[in-house]
Amino acid sequence: MERISDENNPNLTKPTNFQGCRKFGQEIKHNRRALSVINHNLVGAKAYPCVVNKRGLSQRNECIENKQLDPVHRPITRKFAAQISSTSQRHCPEQETKKLKPSVPSSNEFGDCIFIDVEENKTSLDQPVPMFLEETEVEMEDIIIEEPIVDIDGCDTKNPLAVVEYVEDLHAYYKNMEKFSCVSPNYMDQQSDVNEKMRAILIDWLIEVHDKFDLMGETLFLTVNLIDRFLSQQTVMRKKLQLVGLVAMLLACKYEEVSVPIVGDLILISDKAYSRKEVLEMERLMLNTLQFNMSFPTPYVFMKRFLKAAQSDKKLELLSFFLIELALVEYEMLKFQPSLLAAAAIYTAQCSLNGYKQWSKTCEWHSSYTEDQLL
Repeated sequence: MERISDENNPNLTKPTNFQGCRKFGQEIKHNRRALSVINHNLVGAKAYPCVVNKRGLSQRNECIENKQLDPVHRPITRKFAAQISSTSQRHCPEQETKKLKPSVPSSNEFGDCIFIDVEENKTSLDQPVPMFLEETEVEMEDIIIEEPIVDIDGCDTKNPLAVVEYVEDLHAYYKNMEKFSCVSPNYMDQQSDVNEKMRAILIDWLIEVHDKFDLMGETLFLTVNLIDRFLSQQTVMRKKLQLVGLVAMLLACKYEEVSVPIVGDLILISDKAYSRKEVLEMERLMLNTLQFNMSFPTPYVFMKRFLKAAQSDKKLELLSFFLIELALVEYEMLKFQPSLLAAAAIYTAQCSLNGYKQWSKTCEWHSSYTEDQLL
């Protein structure tokens, strides 16, 4: 860009006391140099970087009135600096006046204005990061990729035992019916000779019996459900509590197992504490008390579904069932629904094995429990 001379603009008025600027302009009239080199030639001044010089409006007006403004500290806007570095064409006074904003001093205010071509050295200047790049980084950080919900039944479409067409309806029914299978968490208050510690001892013993006979997992959970429902409706003496547990396991085996243990085996496992007649009488009493309602969902059916949603391996499955069996022994767990206990057991097992909290959107979708509810 070339220096705008007085001959091209006859209407330009020159200040009488602005000699320093004219002398400086005459020295570089035929020598176009980079801005950083010119700054080094200034007397008593350090290299001045090409940045915005923010000066108050009152200070700027005072300098304009006194006509003593230093050409080095002229206020330069970012737009004005960009125009200087991006073009090397000749500017007419009329066009330059139209491009300048009111806040930028014009050539009429400063007399002879000197335009310096810094195109060759613009890469070495310390320019601030463009605003649109900073906004782009913020927008990329704010983008949250939602976790997709996995179709856990897609791989079992050809398996008739998986009943893919009805599995969602089945678990919706289980979810609706589990509230009827729950008993009062304070039912031990009506028992005069039995307490929660005796219940824990009985269930712990039945877990060993269940393992001894190599029974299915559904049988154990249904056994505990029958015991709690029966004790919540019938008063039992302490010496009959073990008989209640044996008969509840016998009924659960008849409902779940293919091969059912005979009554004689149950008598032997109890060290012949009860006779065959007592076992059959307790079986009849329990069925009449429960009104033959044995098709209530237990934590087991929810465990199998939620483990499938969690895409579990053998280690996670074993630890989850270990935790839910510990919950069977605890009387205080009766206040929670079976589906919540199953989801909490799997979530606890995941946190224990992985070392961090993990509850995927797929698990949340199929269990209908969020991470906050499980905590």
